[in-house]
Amino acid sequence: MNPRIALLGTVLASLAIMLSACGSSSDTGIATAPGNPDQPATGTLRVFAYEDSVTPEMMDPFRQQNPELDVKIATFDSNSEAAAKMAGGFQADVVEVCLDEADSLTGRNLLRPVDSAGVNAWDQLALTGSADLEFEGGGLFAPLSAGPLGVIYNTEEVPEGIDSYADLYDPEFAGRASLSGDYALPPIAVTALSLGIEDPMNMTKEELDQVSEYMMENRDQFRSLSRSDSDLVNLFKTGEVVVADANTAVAQRMREAGVPIEWVEPAEGAISWVCGFGIGSKAENTDAAYRLINWQASPEAQAIRGKNGYVVTNPAALERIPQRYQATSDPAALKSAIPMSNPPNFDQWERSFQSFQAG
Repeated sequence: MNPRIALLGTVLASLAIMLSACGSSSDTGIATAPGNPDQPATGTLRVFAYEDSVTPEMMDPFRQQNPELDVKIATFDSNSEAAAKMAGGFQADVVEVCLDEADSLTGRNLLRPVDSAGVNAWDQLALTGSADLEFEGGGLFAPLSAGPLGVIYNTEEVPEGIDSYADLYDPEFAGRASLSGDYALPPIAVTALSLGIEDPMNMTKEELDQVSEYMMENRDQFRSLSRSDSDLVNLFKTGEVVVADANTAVAQRMREAGVPIEWVEPAEGAISWVCGFGIGSKAENTDAAYRLINWQASPEAQAIRGKNGYVVTNPAALERIPQRYQATSDPAALKSAIPMSNPPNFDQWERSFQSFQAG
């Protein structure tokens, strides 16, 4: 079994355990697909998602397709924030789920698996073909976008280019490199891959210690630990940083800002976040939930994501995406990607990263 895809099974296994302990106030069984997923929805649909998934550009066509549906939208900044609010009673029919954060939702019985029969494009979507993603005829969520974390470089300052995570640790770029710093998983996984550790999401304690020691020894390599996309864009615009790890959406923002940037899939294989729409365990309008999932998985909606710099999961969207964005939105990039999932010893990752941040 491919360990990179098998990582997807970790969260699903926890969901299987969760089903045996569901409470009377919520339902964690698979959400039954509507008889006709294409029928316009009615009633009220409550959507809880990241802001960029529910912009007017993404949602207005859906509203037009379902004129008798009252769509109520709320946004969050992380799945842990969403889980805290939902556990406190916040109602959501549709919830955006990211694989590396999903434990915060599944651990509190806040999701129902999606029935593949209710999603028209299920068999075409990237990652759903894996048996490890499937769950009793469905999946934890319908994957809708991804963000492979590759390497970027300023083509004027680094004309020879870079092509690996290991290059971020090259002494040539000491003091001019940046590493993701918003939370522990990306920088530690990137460093593990740069050291030749092939399965970074399932490192042993000895491997994690090796990575932590290497990071501490090379702390001065990095001008910055970027905490946001805006941070990284500004660092490249000022010339303080010339190489970094970043996703395709950030590279696109830099190009639009006039920064000469090239994004490259690293030789070690890119780690990638994977997000999509799931169904809340207390969902009251599952028919409308499936209707929204189908819109978000459609070539039309996926093309909007592609133009915004994300890797799409429906390959049928590519022909609708302008040529200049097709390379960075092609789901073929996910075939060799390593999906980011919550490591079983993540508390140790967090402690290691805190020490690295402190210097």
